[in-house]
Amino acid sequence: MADLLWPGGERAGDIFTDAAFLAAMVRVEQAWLDALAGAGLAAPVSLVAPDADVVAAGAESGGNPVIPLVSALRRQSRDVHRGLTSQDVLDTALVLCLRDAVRAVEGALSRQAAALAGLVRAHRGTVMAGRTLTQYAVPITFGLKAATWLNGVTAAADRLTRCAPLPAQLGGAAGTLAAPDALADGPDGALRLVEDTAGRLGLPVSAPWHTERSVLTEHADALVACADAWGRIAGDVALLSRPELGELREADGGGSSTMPGKSNPVLSVLLRRHALAAPGLAATLHTAAGCYVDERPDGAWHAEWDTLRLLARRTVVAASQAAALVEGLVVDADRMTARAGQAASQLTAEQRSMGGGQGPYLGAADALTDAALRRARRLWKDLP
Repeated sequence: MADLLWPGGERAGDIFTDAAFLAAMVRVEQAWLDALAGAGLAAPVSLVAPDADVVAAGAESGGNPVIPLVSALRRQSRDVHRGLTSQDVLDTALVLCLRDAVRAVEGALSRQAAALAGLVRAHRGTVMAGRTLTQYAVPITFGLKAATWLNGVTAAADRLTRCAPLPAQLGGAAGTLAAPDALADGPDGALRLVEDTAGRLGLPVSAPWHTERSVLTEHADALVACADAWGRIAGDVALLSRPELGELREADGGGSSTMPGKSNPVLSVLLRRHALAAPGLAATLHTAAGCYVDERPDGAWHAEWDTLRLLARRTVVAASQAAALVEGLVVDADRMTARAGQAASQLTAEQRSMGGGQGPYLGAADALTDAALRRARRLWKDLP
């Protein structure tokens, strides 16, 4: 789905669109209905999703889209939604869409790691000027800089994989399973309905989390960690692609509406945009989580939905952009080395102050690049 105000939005495809979310809600209702049918508590029916615009238009009166959805689906089966509450369906649909987004991000992170590992190996001997506080510091290698990028991507991917599995939300009106208990003649039958439904959706079972939102904030924080890693790479690329430096270049620079021949580091610009915007979305989710009251809150729950969708979709977009950036990055090794030579007197000042010789002053750069590769290989076993 393209987005005029978020260039690159089409990279997320159908992930977490209105259509995808509607389909996810219908999947939840279908899985529950199938579980009821399997227990002899309902007749089996294959549900057909209603029109998304109709559901959206009916959502305001009840405050959420599940109510008009159920109204439409009950024309197909009177047993739809028996024993569930709106939050069960909406939260589980959020989880299904978020799971798709996380899988897309993980695939892009793997691509990034492979490309960065290639840069590390190819340029571990490419000497360039190291810079601190915008000024020349000591010589480094571009391989070491790429290894630093790789460390960031590895850490972000590791954090994402360590998140608790996204669970189904099936607790009934106030998280007590009272209605399923009544339907299935006791708590054991209610739990079997929950397990059957979650299994049909490929989700783990957990205690109801109607008002305990750490499963969402944990994933939001992990997605923001990805944004941090990509923003750091993009910042370096944008800086080093300045014409007066010209040490890096995006494979396909963007043009200008008024200046022919201009080649802007567009992917880097868009990744920096995401790195600036993503933390605020996660902050909204944390604020909402801290404002939950009773067994379902008045507004905090509602604030999560579009916020989570924006963060997830935008992270999928940025993941794809970051992969394209590092896979196509053009490195001008000769220019890097020449500039390091021109600035040798400044870059070797520390070396001279310590009584060092005239040879390359690279410290443990080689060992650090090796360590970055080893760390990445622990996560991506097939990394070359």
